[in-house]
Amino acid sequence: MRAAVVPAIGAPLEIRDVPVPEPGPGQVLVRIEASGLCHTDIHAARGEWPVKPMIPLIPGHEGVGRVVKAGADVDPVMVGQRVALPWLGRACGTCRYCVGGWETYCTAPQYTGYTMDGSYAEYAVGYASHVVRVPDGVSSFDAAPLTCAGVTTYKALKVARPQPTETAMIVGIGGLGHLALQYARIFGTTTVAVDVEDEKLDLAKQLGADHVVDARGDQAANLARLGGVDLAVVTVPSPAAMHAAHASLNPNGRLVIVGLPADNTLQLPVFETVLKGISVIGSLVGTRNDLAECFALHAQGRTKVVARSRRLEEVNDCFEEVLAGTVPARLVFDLTA
Repeated sequence: MRAAVVPAIGAPLEIRDVPVPEPGPGQVLVRIEASGLCHTDIHAARGEWPVKPMIPLIPGHEGVGRVVKAGADVDPVMVGQRVALPWLGRACGTCRYCVGGWETYCTAPQYTGYTMDGSYAEYAVGYASHVVRVPDGVSSFDAAPLTCAGVTTYKALKVARPQPTETAMIVGIGGLGHLALQYARIFGTTTVAVDVEDEKLDLAKQLGADHVVDARGDQAANLARLGGVDLAVVTVPSPAAMHAAHASLNPNGRLVIVGLPADNTLQLPVFETVLKGISVIGSLVGTRNDLAECFALHAQGRTKVVARSRRLEEVNDCFEEVLAGTVPARLVFDLTA
């Protein structure tokens, strides 16, 4: 099968012909139809995080396709089902976080496209317990970005506890942010979209943002004129953007951090945090149930995925597109050709 492989940390990906993996006990083999490109894939390929990925590695954790084979101890009825392979490839199911409904913080997880091979390939293996069925009303192309960008921002909004009377700010209207903006509207908040590119500010308007703020201008003054914000979801890996979002929060405001900066450092003022009762929250993707909810919302026509199709052979050029900020929202590899 064709697969895009990271041969060594920092090296360009290579398109290789590799054996089709065999599903083990509790696993399924999925014929991939679409696989989204997440910035995390770039971090993985470049080894930019403190915990390094397995090498060689097939990245990808937004894979969607049909189950073509079931391993031992898997109900054969799964064969033929269309499923998504999310970032959380497997959780133990027994630690206190799994039992408590917080499986993304499992103490013994497996991560798709990081600690196990992912979906930048014609076939990929997933755990039957943790793949998520894709409903008929959602295309594989749309389901791919929802599998990470969607569920990550949906969960980020949920942990911020948005109220209909509040104002929610989404920083970065890209692959994650364009979906976060839509979820913030679904939760009933007044929405503020922040970005530094005209095309993405226009996209925010098209998606129904109540206000758009160009961060190249006087962001603080513009947000102050709007009365500040009650919650901010920062999707970009920029400490400066996180700091600016923190400064815009009203008392009892919530800063939810999703983007992961390569330097792993963020400085925030303690005085303002304490006196305004600000909460700083980290949010890591979402659970299987969260993803099922994202699919259900999309099947109801309540969200729109903005993405462009690419061929797997273009993977290195696609990485450069994302890094250059020239992608309107998401890139999705079409593996049906």
